[in-house]
Amino acid sequence: MDRNTFTGLFLIMIILAGSFYFLKPNAVELKKENARIDSARTADSLKKAGVNPALKDTNKTAAITTPVVDSLAIKGPFGTALAGTSSNTILENENLLITLSNKGGKIVSVQIKGQKTFNGKPLILFDGDSNKFGLNLNAAGKAINTNDLYFTPTKEANKVTMRANYGANAYVEYVYNLKAAGNNVGFNINLVGLQQVISGNSVGLNWQTTLLQQEKSIESEHRYSAPYYKYLDGDVDHLSVSKDEKEELTKGKIQWISFKQHFFSASLIAKQSFEKGSLEVKIPTTPGEIKFYDANMQLPYTHLANQAYEMEFYFGTNKFSALKAQGYDLEQQVDMGYWPLKYINRWIVLPVFNFLNNFNWNFGLIILVLTILLKLALSPLTYKSYLSMAKMRVLKPEMDEIKAKVGEDNATLVQQEYLKLYKKAGVNPLGGCLPMVLQLPLVMAFFFFFPNLFELRGESFLWMTDLSTYDEFIKFGVKIPFIGDHLSLMCVLMTISTLIMTYFNNQVSGATGQMKYIGYIMPVIFLGVLNSYPSGLNYYYFLANLMTFGQQFLIRKMVDDDKIHALIQQNKARPVDEKKKKSKFQTRLDDYMRQQQQIKK
Repeated sequence: MDRNTFTGLFLIMIILAGSFYFLKPNAVELKKENARIDSARTADSLKKAGVNPALKDTNKTAAITTPVVDSLAIKGPFGTALAGTSSNTILENENLLITLSNKGGKIVSVQIKGQKTFNGKPLILFDGDSNKFGLNLNAAGKAINTNDLYFTPTKEANKVTMRANYGANAYVEYVYNLKAAGNNVGFNINLVGLQQVISGNSVGLNWQTTLLQQEKSIESEHRYSAPYYKYLDGDVDHLSVSKDEKEELTKGKIQWISFKQHFFSASLIAKQSFEKGSLEVKIPTTPGEIKFYDANMQLPYTHLANQAYEMEFYFGTNKFSALKAQGYDLEQQVDMGYWPLKYINRWIVLPVFNFLNNFNWNFGLIILVLTILLKLALSPLTYKSYLSMAKMRVLKPEMDEIKAKVGEDNATLVQQEYLKLYKKAGVNPLGGCLPMVLQLPLVMAFFFFFPNLFELRGESFLWMTDLSTYDEFIKFGVKIPFIGDHLSLMCVLMTISTLIMTYFNNQVSGATGQMKYIGYIMPVIFLGVLNSYPSGLNYYYFLANLMTFGQQFLIRKMVDDDKIHALIQQNKARPVDEKKKKSKFQTRLDDYMRQQQQIKK
């Protein structure tokens, strides 16, 4: 093959490949063509069954009436329900707007009234074809999922009945009942006349949902969103919040499952409980989507002529009191932290917060008062901590003399001499740390309390338009490592106040060397960590720093270093009681020092 022939063939191949690529139909054209083919097939099937395909419902909120066709007219189980035209029925009360589709007889959309997304749009938990709900049936030897069947809806007031016919007096029926007020939807499943059709001792229920972004911080929604579940005789548990995970629920009967988002939940409660099941969570990559949940649950089937399952949906907020009012321990979906933090939040912090909330104050003021009450409760520990640090500061000149006399190279001997000095002076070197450690659980409890507090959602204070998410003092437009795409002013103020507190603590304790500078590193690290956390949380830490500074200022006025020095000298003058029982910590420390000294010898 000569060069010209090869070049010609090569150009022809490029032209053919380009024509296939540029002339191929786009996604919209393919969708239209597939819809046309499906419509033609549906019309052909209905004509064979004796149904006029031109008949269709035009009122989406009214009951739909379709001609009754014997299932034998169209081949296969639920033959008449295999084809149809999609239409919607609306259920509405003062709290919810629910859209049901005759395709699958399911809820396809839930709007929570009175709530908005971060950008002011109506708050919709889920919507569209990404939401699937149906029974998995083995009917007459064929696998059927009711999500693919066309149901006939009948609406009476705020009650909708969806029915998919198998044959004469044999059908699957869903009954939805929405009361005039509230966030609960009664949901009953009736399998009528199918005792000889459905095989097996269980019926599968599949529910799939993709959660949509509701809050400004998508990181926070990822952090606090997960599928939850509760065994009938067990505790509430959940799947991972940070990665894809699937879990088999086989440890007993399951009372409820819940597709929990940060501040909202869609829960399904089985009054007779599920036999077993599985839950799965995936993190989608599509913008605006938070999590994908998939639940496959098993219901017992005893082949009754009328097999009924009573259930209930809850679509609403994750406000602790609202979930608690539902019963079934649904309120345990609110992440109050690990033990013992969750008990501190539930039995101490939350009751005090609810008491203050009864005064109808601004939430910025409520957080201020809550912080004052906490600081007052912890003031005895703060006083003891400061007093211990003051004693160590007074002893520091003598400790420096010991280090100069013994030599810095002999660290073990230096520590032994320090311990002798502490013992003579009656000073506990851990006295400043222990009160701070005792305060730590309360301080950490707020780290879980404020980010999960629904009451802060949408509430403003000063320049912070929403205390449940970060405030954007500076928006960079691009993500910067360690900081993110914004800078929170309240987080900056909190960091500055922490650095000032560290400086004064170092002055009080007399810290030197590495310990002096470690205290300055941690606040900078927290700046990067807490920059995307709720402004309400950073506001609390900022207030706590200011109040701690005020407490230390007052305590410093009360504590006289000369009196402390005189007291230490009196203690040193007293004879040491060697028979006095040592603490376990002191005994272990002495043993360790002796071992180190022997090793060096």
